[in-house]
Amino acid sequence: MTRISVELKAHMAGGETTLCRCWAIARRDGVAFGFTDHDLPLQFEGVDFKPDTGLTAYALQQSTGLSVDNTEALGAISDASITEADIEAGRFDGADVRCWLVNWAAPEQRLLQFRGSIGELRRAGGAFQAELRGLTEGLNAPQGRIYQKPCTAVLGDVTCRFDLNDPGYAVELAVEDVVDQGRLAWAALDGFAPDWFARGRLSVLSGAATGLWAAIKQDRAQAGRREIALWTPLRAPIAAGDLVRLEAGCDKRSETCRLKFNNLLNFQGFPDIPGEDWMVAYPRSGNPNTGGSRR
Repeated sequence: MTRISVELKAHMAGGETTLCRCWAIARRDGVAFGFTDHDLPLQFEGVDFKPDTGLTAYALQQSTGLSVDNTEALGAISDASITEADIEAGRFDGADVRCWLVNWAAPEQRLLQFRGSIGELRRAGGAFQAELRGLTEGLNAPQGRIYQKPCTAVLGDVTCRFDLNDPGYAVELAVEDVVDQGRLAWAALDGFAPDWFARGRLSVLSGAATGLWAAIKQDRAQAGRREIALWTPLRAPIAAGDLVRLEAGCDKRSETCRLKFNNLLNFQGFPDIPGEDWMVAYPRSGNPNTGGSRR
């Protein structure tokens, strides 16, 4: 965290203080919110901090080691700020959070006490409770490469390098029919082979679920039409007429990378790595192991 300024330190040492706390929340879709427990609005660092939001925080637990700083925030759900629909849709999952101790009489005197992200978020009775995790939480993520036959890249990311905007690999169209929140249907998807979008991605571009996405489980012909089934339903309602984007799927095999995407040079798997049968093979006097086919 930042160092405390000389002015703020002197103010705190004076005995009579004008301090409050301010929180800034920035969602991954770019929407930002500002809250304060002061009774008047404040503004700094380009954020408007609103009063009377009902947002409060527990004591912040911090350490000098690599353990994760953590705290919790409590607040009221309202249509003007944090809505139950947005929480249910997961729009606040992983949102960036900053917390300051501020002299409200002179907002330039402030101390950044916490920076991290929203972890577990629970709601009940018109209120929410959010777990706030510090920046060291990222150290808990697995690092390094995995040696395996399938590709470890995500289609279209910086390691895969495939451009999903190439013609024939993505399409934007309106939903024609919603079988249920996990299955969508069209009369036809002209120009795309059956199963083309299986293991791909569906992103919502308009409607109540705008900005959400889901992985595609199946792409099949069903009852004379094309049906897309999702692994998990979207966490916000989707309706006929909503605009969506379908992206081609990849099953992580080298053959698919070569034949479907012509991208074998960027394949991030190890298709020739020995399997378990080779690892447990034992020496034999006949038919020696020469490194060739064992058939």
